[in-house]
Amino acid sequence: MDISETIKNIRASCKDYIDPDLMSFIIDDDNYMGTNNIPEIEGYGISKSDAYEERLLKIMESENVFIAFGMITFMPILNECDIFSNEDYHFDLTAEEFEMYSSEEEKLFGILIKKGSTDYLIGKTDVCSCSMDASFEEFKKSDSELYLKIKEIIESKIIC
Repeated sequence: MDISETIKNIRASCKDYIDPDLMSFIIDDDNYMGTNNIPEIEGYGISKSDAYEERLLKIMESENVFIAFGMITFMPILNECDIFSNEDYHFDLTAEEFEMYSSEEEKLFGILIKKGSTDYLIGKTDVCSCSMDASFEEFKKSDSELYLKIKEIIESKIIC
């Protein structure tokens, strides 16, 4: 995966679901969310002239980073799910799928890139890191239409 080009690709098209300057979160080793204010972060060898992508690449050498590819909402009782990304999608879920993937609050979905690598996990995070328990949660892999669509959206944005 070409991380720099992938970041540029996502930033160029993410305005519908997140501010391009806030599309990435630092995630600690326990999966709790840190800051997403990448343009304001200091340290990590970052210089003031570094572009967003350069800053994020420097941070990724020593931190796990979540990159948002869209937003997901669930509607209890109806067992429905909506995905908002470059395109919008609606799913009717089985009770098992709803139990497996649902959240009470809106979530961002995307990838968690492990520090110092190009390895990633598909998952979701809270929309904001302001809560003490805001965290990353990996999606359980399945053949469900919802999981396959999220995987397809993500794979379509990754530049190899």
